[in-house]
Amino acid sequence: MISVQISEIIKSYGKKIALDNISVSINKGELFGFIGPDGAGKTTLFRILTSLLIPNHGFAKVENLDVVKDYKNIRKIVGYMPGRFSLYQDLSVEENLQFFASVFGTTIEENYHLIEDIYVQIEPFKKRLAGNLSGGMKQKLALSCALIHKPEVLFLDEPTTGVDAVSRKEFWEMLKKLKNFGITIIVSTPYMDEAELCDRIALIQNGKILSIQSPQKIISEYKLPLIAIRSDDMYLLVKDLKNLDQTNSVFLFGEYVHFTSKLSKINIETIEAFLSLKGHTNIKFKNIKPDIEDCFMALIENDRMSK
Repeated sequence: MISVQISEIIKSYGKKIALDNISVSINKGELFGFIGPDGAGKTTLFRILTSLLIPNHGFAKVENLDVVKDYKNIRKIVGYMPGRFSLYQDLSVEENLQFFASVFGTTIEENYHLIEDIYVQIEPFKKRLAGNLSGGMKQKLALSCALIHKPEVLFLDEPTTGVDAVSRKEFWEMLKKLKNFGITIIVSTPYMDEAELCDRIALIQNGKILSIQSPQKIISEYKLPLIAIRSDDMYLLVKDLKNLDQTNSVFLFGEYVHFTSKLSKINIETIEAFLSLKGHTNIKFKNIKPDIEDCFMALIENDRMSK
């Protein structure tokens, strides 16, 4: 059963195209991720799906309600957690939650089972003003407020941006538990490692969808020869590798460069000899398996080459 249907959505701001012919179907109860960097169009899409923006072209439906014609009803059945903390900072934790429950004509007690695992972590601070909470606590409060009316679809726009690693891990564990209540959860994130926690993902760049698959399927379709390389001068390493005949792509990933070859097999001896001639020292190679970020970069390169 389809929960969210997006068909040929185009949205522009003047000459700037934010979304370029986006079409996606999201299943009921699915944990779906829109994965891409800042400026990819994720927030614009979420604002359209929650009836806060009108597209220039195309249509979208949430639980079979049109995002333009049925905006009043859509706002009753969705939960929305925007990227920027938007709760009332001069109200306490408890007051914020009570306010959002009353807006939707419900009570904290009625749907407490939905937020219990989350709220128990911030309940000791329920009298504290929201503006005085840490980043992780603000995140948990915002999620509680988005859930308190038992939405059918939950939109989370970059919910873990600026949050510490422990809070990020806790947050995704909460989302997995929420799936048990049948809520469709749609998340956007620039963090590629979070992609693998979703049922399916849409990789998005410059307002275009590059691929829609399960994370495992996207990784399984990566066919390029891949290896990690490092030397004592990483900046020069990237520059020099780009001038090697067999090079297909070179991207910096932390302490290593991820290198793909035009050849069917990477010739390490040739690369090492080439880099030594260029003056590189302490050259190291490491066999690696592709992850979502490798796949994303390959798709971007393919899209660029096809133009």
